[in-house]
Amino acid sequence: MTFDSVSLSRLQFALTAIFHMLWPVLTTGMAIFLIVIEGLWLKTRNPDYYRHARFWAKLYVLNFGIGVASGLPMAFQFGMNWAPFSEAVGDFFGTILGFEGTMAFMLEASFLGIMLFGWDRVPPLVHFISTILVAFGANLSTFWILTANSWLQTPAGGVFVDGKFIVKDFFAAISNPFMLNSVLHMFLPL
Repeated sequence: MTFDSVSLSRLQFALTAIFHMLWPVLTTGMAIFLIVIEGLWLKTRNPDYYRHARFWAKLYVLNFGIGVASGLPMAFQFGMNWAPFSEAVGDFFGTILGFEGTMAFMLEASFLGIMLFGWDRVPPLVHFISTILVAFGANLSTFWILTANSWLQTPAGGVFVDGKFIVKDFFAAISNPFMLNSVLHMFLPL
């Protein structure tokens, strides 16, 4: 293997992506688990469910933090290591990553504080709704990231003009041929 800038950039991105991918998978699954555990506590008032919900919520926040800290370098690598790629497809790819940040990540992060610190400060139903919104945000984030990744596998919804992707149909680009398989594979054991 030669150690030119392209090879080193690929290696850096691969290592970052491999490490990062561990955390969102744990986070999205754990968020659903937290809904179930907290729902069981609300239904039964069994203190064991309450203790589990509090314990796993702390681990959720740890996973979330590591996921954020390992995901941010990937965004910078798109711009710094793969600048020609970003310039060519950034109008669509960057928009999808922007959707993930503004819709999903902000929703998850906004209600995370209530989920973690609101146990004795907000009514139980409000806390449960916060947990649901955290889980929804985490899984919406997964949807947008998988949409971007699947579009890389099967670009759709536009044309390349002079080396730049021009979006003609945003919905067609989002619902590219690989998107449904990608999302179903992540959320279901298919």
